[in-house]
Amino acid sequence: MALTGKKLKFAKAVCAGKSNKQAAIEAGYSAATAAQAGSRLAKDKDVVAYVAKNRQVPAKTAEPEKPDQATEEKRPTFDLSKALMHADPKNFLLAAMNDDALDTKQRIEAAKALMPFMHKRLGEGGKKEQKDAEAKKVAGRFTPAAPPKLVAAGGKKV
Repeated sequence: MALTGKKLKFAKAVCAGKSNKQAAIEAGYSAATAAQAGSRLAKDKDVVAYVAKNRQVPAKTAEPEKPDQATEEKRPTFDLSKALMHADPKNFLLAAMNDDALDTKQRIEAAKALMPFMHKRLGEGGKKEQKDAEAKKVAGRFTPAAPPKLVAAGGKKV
């Protein structure tokens, strides 16, 4: 799973050298539960991978990079021109669901929104409709006859 906003802020603060509690407070967690949240986040596999990849190591000979540019993670951005290409919302959701550049969470949300368009619910219809459908399947002499056609004398409709 990708880093959420708070996890990313926490990971950046840890990379900058702050303690788990200080990083959790900076990420937006409550000061009362920051120690527990920092401990939990420090064990998260995504945060650990991000910190291992982006931890600032003081280099003696090289120029230090700007921390904002070095730790920025490339995230997919929403492209309005692609969204406007689809006139039908169903086609847009299909394109979003199949787009590998989007975050997995966004693709799952698009698939959830698309489900009612693709598959009928099993319970749709209700008891009365199911009962009527079963009754139509059974052909017998007690089935109701078709209503009479209202035709006036001479074949003209009234």
